[in-house]
Amino acid sequence: MPGRLAVSDAAETQSEQVGSSEAVGRAIPTEGARGAQITEGARGAQITEGARGAQITEGARGAPRTERGRKTLRALLDAAAQEFGSNGFHATGITDITRRAGVALGSFYTYFTSKEAIFRALVTDLSAQVKAHVGPHVQAAPDALAAERVALESYLGFVSEHQLIYRIIDEAEFVAPDAYSSHYRLTVARIAARLEAGAAKGDLRDGVGEVEAWAIAGMNVFLGLRYGVWGADGIAHDTDLRDVAERASKLVADGLRKR
Repeated sequence: MPGRLAVSDAAETQSEQVGSSEAVGRAIPTEGARGAQITEGARGAQITEGARGAQITEGARGAPRTERGRKTLRALLDAAAQEFGSNGFHATGITDITRRAGVALGSFYTYFTSKEAIFRALVTDLSAQVKAHVGPHVQAAPDALAAERVALESYLGFVSEHQLIYRIIDEAEFVAPDAYSSHYRLTVARIAARLEAGAAKGDLRDGVGEVEAWAIAGMNVFLGLRYGVWGADGIAHDTDLRDVAERASKLVADGLRKR
């Protein structure tokens, strides 16, 4: 019922102070006009890309309507990333998350029904952060091949600063397989759309699309694991990541360039 879920600013502030045990739905990730959204669970909060990557924005069905509420939800997601990424899903408790976030246990239930619900929300949140980080670099690229190079370079930079994302996404295959699948499907859909647009402009050969997008995504994931997470064996960090992206882009260009 919309009236039950849409809280007022005053009610939300009170909930933040004393907590809430109201049950809410599971967080199911979907793709919206501005990126990944949580449309159920988290009391209807939508997670879209923003200045920090993924930003909690106001939306229907009781998204946080006060700055205090948005900060609390952001703190919970950030704390969940640290706890799940460091200790794994099964070894992490809700109290570990709230303790790290510095919020009352009751406040957790204002936004999430369970540990699984916040884990699902976190997968969507991280996916949106990657999109938000990579997107501006891609948009500024002069052509389709350059777009794939800068997409990889910016992705490598992101995962080198957010290394726990690999453990969280990998564990999602077993904890929240639908969120895991959605993360990769939406990522590949964005790559495929770029490739198809590049072909339409004449930058790339005709016929490129989903298969090539999955191949590029797979390459990017493993390059991120090797050079973003495992390290670059002492080579200067920024220079090395640019070199990795450049060499990989040459491999891609030989297969995609229009002849």
